[in-house]
Amino acid sequence: MRIEVIPVTGLLEIEEGDDLASLISQHAEIRDGDVVVVAQKIVSKAEGRVIEIDPTQARRERASAVAQETARVVARRGEIVISQTRHGFVCANAGVDASNVPPDRLALLPLDPDGSAERLRAALSSSLGARVGVVVSDTFGRAWRIGQTNVALGVAGIKAVRDHRGEKDSFGMELEATIIAIADEIAGAAELVMGKSDGIPVAIVRGLEGADGDGSARELIRTPEEDLFAVAGVEVVEARRSVRVFDERPVPDEVVARAVEAAGTAPAPHGSRGARPWRFVWLKSSEPRDGFLSALREQWRTDLESDEIGAETISRRVKRSDEILRAAPVLMACFVSLAAADHYPDERRARAERDMFIAAGGAAVQNLMVALAAQSVGSCWISSSLFAPEVAARALGFGPEWQALGCVAAGYPSEPPAARQPAGSQDFLDIR
Repeated sequence: MRIEVIPVTGLLEIEEGDDLASLISQHAEIRDGDVVVVAQKIVSKAEGRVIEIDPTQARRERASAVAQETARVVARRGEIVISQTRHGFVCANAGVDASNVPPDRLALLPLDPDGSAERLRAALSSSLGARVGVVVSDTFGRAWRIGQTNVALGVAGIKAVRDHRGEKDSFGMELEATIIAIADEIAGAAELVMGKSDGIPVAIVRGLEGADGDGSARELIRTPEEDLFAVAGVEVVEARRSVRVFDERPVPDEVVARAVEAAGTAPAPHGSRGARPWRFVWLKSSEPRDGFLSALREQWRTDLESDEIGAETISRRVKRSDEILRAAPVLMACFVSLAAADHYPDERRARAERDMFIAAGGAAVQNLMVALAAQSVGSCWISSSLFAPEVAARALGFGPEWQALGCVAAGYPSEPPAARQPAGSQDFLDIR
């Protein structure tokens, strides 16, 4: 195979509403089978994904735009933010870019890069009467390598990946993990003639064999459960969000086990005396879960009725908590044992000893949820069993020394959580 990479020159500054297909056709000889690589920046300009800012407040306004475009912060150091966009891309500053635009503008990523690529492909193919592939490219850094390279944000008319799993190598060994990112390789090849400051936003890659297909850039995004680099540093704590709606995918046993191991690293009162005092009961099958929730439900109703709350309000409150606990792919009933607590004759010290164990149990529950978040599993703490601790312990065969700490409902989120509103330490840090 011999491949040519041809720069497309002569394109003027792109404005909102410009017909990219027509402009590219005027400046390039496109042949059957060519792949047209288009810089994301001119796609964003043509589609109106450029916003005005006050140049005197550029730093603040860029930070605001990054926050708006971010679905999840992956890592942060100073002003550098590695974000996951709503498309699923992980990149610096959610793709918000001030290069190759006037000082009072910022460029955002296209809303639907695959859709942008398909519209451009259809227009070019129709006007030229030729088979054309399109890649919308952008420059990304890489977590484990120095330097940036172009990758595919949008793909149309070609394969995005080539899966070699199951094939044999030259020694007859079966390939188990080899998936080639064809679209990214095409984008990277085109970057060699496009450059970042050469004013060449389009290139043609010619001579590819076996690239025809119907791929999309979405195929290049790792699923959360396969992503070993989902969070980093302090962001692993900030990634924990309260997720109450889950999809039906089961959470692998090893993911839950790893989270429970992490929970066990919490500081334990009198820890030198022996085993950690907490217990997480994974209500994995329907029979124990239904029995546990039924016992709690009856106690909740009894308590609410004694408060003389109307039947409709009682049903609504019980249903709201019960629905989350019943539907969650993973349900953990959390407990801490007071068996190792010291016994004091006066109420003040006895209460402090009990509170110490409760606080330590809370730290373990927090560790559990943070460890789930680090593995892209959402969770929510539900306090329900705290209002019926004896009933919760008895329903699971525990003695009176076991204090309920609420339940953790967990699973893969059905949609990305909304961006967290930033809260500075000044909101709750008192320095004296």
